[in-house]
Amino acid sequence: MKLYISQAPKQISNFAKEFNFETLRPYYDSESKEVMNRLAYYETYYKAMAFLWPEMTKEQMIEKALNTKSPYEFQTGYMRDAIWKIVNSTSTGLTWSGLENLDRNKAYLYIANHRDILLDSAILQIILDKEEFETSEITFGSNLMEEGFITDFGRMNRMFTVKREGNVKELYDISRQLSAYIRHVILDKNTSVWIAQRNGRTKDGSDITQTGLLKMLNLSGDADFKKSFSELNIVPLTISFEYEPCDNLKVQELYLSSLHTKYVKAPGEDLNSILTGIKQPKGKIHVAFGKPIKEELAEIDKVTNENEKIKLLAAQIDKCIYQNYKLNPVNYIAYDLLNQTNIFENNYTQTEKESFLNYISQKIKAMTGEAEVLKNLFLTMYANPVVNKLK
Repeated sequence: MKLYISQAPKQISNFAKEFNFETLRPYYDSESKEVMNRLAYYETYYKAMAFLWPEMTKEQMIEKALNTKSPYEFQTGYMRDAIWKIVNSTSTGLTWSGLENLDRNKAYLYIANHRDILLDSAILQIILDKEEFETSEITFGSNLMEEGFITDFGRMNRMFTVKREGNVKELYDISRQLSAYIRHVILDKNTSVWIAQRNGRTKDGSDITQTGLLKMLNLSGDADFKKSFSELNIVPLTISFEYEPCDNLKVQELYLSSLHTKYVKAPGEDLNSILTGIKQPKGKIHVAFGKPIKEELAEIDKVTNENEKIKLLAAQIDKCIYQNYKLNPVNYIAYDLLNQTNIFENNYTQTEKESFLNYISQKIKAMTGEAEVLKNLFLTMYANPVVNKLK
């Protein structure tokens, strides 16, 4: 296993030299002592530790923080055990596939479907660690990176900030910097990166790669489309939860948005989603690593229109994510109920069907809105992975 050492790389590619990554990047090993000295005395730190390790005293919590000397130690000393605890206590099992297609010594850009704010990338890290791959750096929206505990926690966990606010010019400059940083991490640091295929989590169960993401990634490349994307080593990554994290919160948001009113997040809503995603039962979880997109780039590059190339690449990523999505009985049940058919009845039992209908019914009772509309939104969320796979 390649031991991750966090420090400034000795060589920096030309495309990255004009940018300052200091406020963007994760912490270096040399900064960790000072950061952990701060983190050890946040009230949120004690609450999180008490939830994950209730047997620890406050003095032991402080000592654990002060003895953590690097982001690697933070990931292996805190995050690894914490995420395994969450997986073991709230799921019926975690499985994965496709790692045989990857090289431990190479860096990849994992472009992933996005179902849970924290767990999508965190589960990837424990799998990589378990399989003796180096863990990756992780994109994290600036809307979540509040100053204080969250920022220190995130940057110690190898997260780097994706800024999402500004005027047109500022957003373009932000995109160029982000693009350069991701390419810098992969090419100069030989470290992998996790990034979601879209801004925000998928709410309706249909995973779609935003073309804007790919255009951003291409900003730091040269004029050669094939070379620009080939050197990023794109790997489509699919996470499948039997029971969608925060499904009731997502359906409630979709319902309110359907009333043609602008949905405005309440204060602390993102943190509530993180905590709900952690605590909710998830059933089976599967992570599928797709094959690196290489040969397909040559075919895409034959197209002359640049925007069409981007669309074809996005479609290729989506195709891989759809193919690798692990369907469960609840997905087939939802499809049959929504379409008033029984074509998938061999994929579930009557007991499973009644159990899922009861699951939805209990969720709806605690929600605001017309019950039949909420039910259809639930069914659509769980049916869409089947719809996409059928494509």
